[in-house]
Amino acid sequence: MKADKIVKNANIYTSDAKNPQATALVVKDGKFVYVGDEAGLKDFEGPVTDLGGKFIMPGIIDSHVHVTIPVGFEYAHMGERLEPNGKQEALDIMAKYIKENPGQKRYRFVLEKVFLKGEYIVKEELDAICPDAELQIQEGEGHSIWVNSKILQRHGITDDTPDPIPGLAIYVRKDGHVTGNCIEGAAEIPIILDSSMELTDEQVDAALQRWIDFSVKFGVCAVFDAGLPGDAKFHEKVYKRLRELDKQGKLPVYVDGSLVINAERNAKEGLEEVKRFHREFDTEHLKVHTMKIFMDGTQRIHTAAMVTPYVDVHTTGSTAFSAEGICELVKNLNEAHLDLHLHTVGERASRTVLDGFEMAKKEMGDSLKVRVTCAHLEIQDDADLDRFAKLGVYANFTPWWHAGDPSISASWLGEERSRKGFRCRTIWDSGAQVAWSSDNIVFGDFMTWNPYLGMEIGMTRRSTEKTMVPAFARAAAVLPPENERMTLDQMLLGYTIKGAQQLGIDDKKGSIEAGKDADFLVFDNDLLTAEHEGFSQNIPSEVYFGGKKMN
Repeated sequence: MKADKIVKNANIYTSDAKNPQATALVVKDGKFVYVGDEAGLKDFEGPVTDLGGKFIMPGIIDSHVHVTIPVGFEYAHMGERLEPNGKQEALDIMAKYIKENPGQKRYRFVLEKVFLKGEYIVKEELDAICPDAELQIQEGEGHSIWVNSKILQRHGITDDTPDPIPGLAIYVRKDGHVTGNCIEGAAEIPIILDSSMELTDEQVDAALQRWIDFSVKFGVCAVFDAGLPGDAKFHEKVYKRLRELDKQGKLPVYVDGSLVINAERNAKEGLEEVKRFHREFDTEHLKVHTMKIFMDGTQRIHTAAMVTPYVDVHTTGSTAFSAEGICELVKNLNEAHLDLHLHTVGERASRTVLDGFEMAKKEMGDSLKVRVTCAHLEIQDDADLDRFAKLGVYANFTPWWHAGDPSISASWLGEERSRKGFRCRTIWDSGAQVAWSSDNIVFGDFMTWNPYLGMEIGMTRRSTEKTMVPAFARAAAVLPPENERMTLDQMLLGYTIKGAQQLGIDDKKGSIEAGKDADFLVFDNDLLTAEHEGFSQNIPSEVYFGGKKMN
């Protein structure tokens, strides 16, 4: 057989359980047609590359990222970062900046809630320092904002405006009056990105091209886009550009898309919208077959849904859907041949999903084919750890988060729970399907999008001066539990075949085996023997998508 490319004398990690290691491969028409030893090359003719023992692995699959939100953030600059000593100093710094920089339509700042030292900012205080322009403060974790009255007026948010998701995505009120604090994406994203629909196609394409260039450089051949809460119009605007880029042959990365549904009350209407996206966005490298739900929020602002109350505020957070709502949704998605992907940070968020899926499974049995994925899984109750495997629910972790100081979360979780986070190894060992992701909402310098960073911290649960992270993010001590550290083999599988299985594309991607897309990466060093500490410094020397060299 005539081939387009023949590779020999390579150290090939295939992610194929039936044939885990190989030394040769053959590509024809963008597909692998042979993977094995060099003796099998006698049946092929074509250009031969001797790699001299270099390491090859499948293309990376990042199974939970955000593509559309960062395009908006690319042009909605967050502004000055504040690190004040209390609320009054924060107000003073902002007032000084506004006075020294007059004439702006909107002033933007970024502020970690911890710097307020337990105090709260309300719109009247922001109105006092910025009466003539809009003022927005993004909370540092990205799940809430503070705004002044002018922004509330622009969006028609009054004391009578209903919360987007009661108990989860809310307009914080005091004595019945909105305070200007908007919590979770369905409430805040429409405000933050309220100028994004004005972006030109050229601006959207330029931001997408930066992400494409990063993906090619690091060998990310496929992603799951986890959607944009609260702003479906802009989400669709970006998808239209992705579709057009693909038609022009300018989208080499496969995008497995989704559409976010905010609340249980929107499920019926939302399902019809996901069906529409499924019909309208269906090109070679862009497909939509998944509903995305932000089931809960984050621990830091107490919107993550917990089984046991937070120790500092004695609440448990809320979920966007009940177990019964998940059950009904899963049955409807199954009928439509669609899938479900959920943001689940707290232990009660994932438990509610597992409960609802179990109800549907008992009712439908083997006819239930929908793929359900719970993402992030920061905290899991002991009783639920083996349920992912038993029910066939996918577990998706964001491993670059698996480092840090547990004493910080102890202030809201308590000492015991704070030392039992991210139990990915336990869930993996139970037999569950586990995949890895980078979950980011801002492109920036793409540092934390790096899949090899995820691999490093997944293996070490720490970050040192060798780790490719900002200095302020380093945490040299191992994050407990230490026995939750993963092996390199598990990290590689989770970023390749396991991710492909989660997305339902494992017939085409995720491993180096005959018949699949020829997505593969060449490294000058052997990743299998590379030091775990500093693993984030790795980068492929050659990247092939569909058999075509991309770099």
